[in-house]
Amino acid sequence: MEETRIPPTQYLCKKSFAKLGDQIRSARRPQRPAAGAAGDGAHAGYCEDARVSAFRIVVLASGSGTNLQAILDGLHGQGLVEVVGVGSDKPTAGALERGRRAGVETAVFPVADHPDRAARDEAMGDWIEAREADLVVLAGYMQLLSAPFVARFRNRVVNIHPALLPSFPGLDAIGQALAAGVEATGVTVHFVDEGVDTGPVIAQREVPVPAGVGREELEAAVHAVEHELYPEAIRMIAEGRVRIDPSDPRTVAIDD
Repeated sequence: MEETRIPPTQYLCKKSFAKLGDQIRSARRPQRPAAGAAGDGAHAGYCEDARVSAFRIVVLASGSGTNLQAILDGLHGQGLVEVVGVGSDKPTAGALERGRRAGVETAVFPVADHPDRAARDEAMGDWIEAREADLVVLAGYMQLLSAPFVARFRNRVVNIHPALLPSFPGLDAIGQALAAGVEATGVTVHFVDEGVDTGPVIAQREVPVPAGVGREELEAAVHAVEHELYPEAIRMIAEGRVRIDPSDPRTVAIDD
């Protein structure tokens, strides 16, 4: 069977779509008063501090948090992006300690502490909104999100998957790739919808699968690409370069 091969990094480019990052931030950014408005000065009451001007993200993670660390190292506190919360379903998740070391607020939302998954997701959504987050970043978060949560944060939740979607969705994508004997797999950053790894693709990057490669070696190669691609994709969203076609919400484009 012939495989469809993609370039090492694939983005779509089109200029006519609404800028997602700008849309997200405009919903919470205070309006600058007009010059000469009543008050103590021309811009009385307006304070464009980091809390307002930075693109605010909450990261959800279930494991050790290596993708979170890549985001903290590559984006956090550098002016454009602020990680304002790290949440997990597991109180022992290493990601929580990484967040605390970075001075980021953390929270735990075990399913057992709530009547059901929908109630857990509602509480988690309230916490995210209280952080005034622009984007929810799934970084090894191993819980399915409920449909109401996805709808609440429509086009504001992203995930990273260790395969070139739509190939090898779901669990153990690296194992699936090895079992299939493919010559290349990769990494996909995508928006989250109600399906499993079915949301619109933002960016993909290929990872070769050499003949005879072991699982640990391939995992290391895939994770290295994840740690590069995820901060890049989040940066593009924060910069307003990611666009969704209003006539076809499945289509994502990236400005140069």
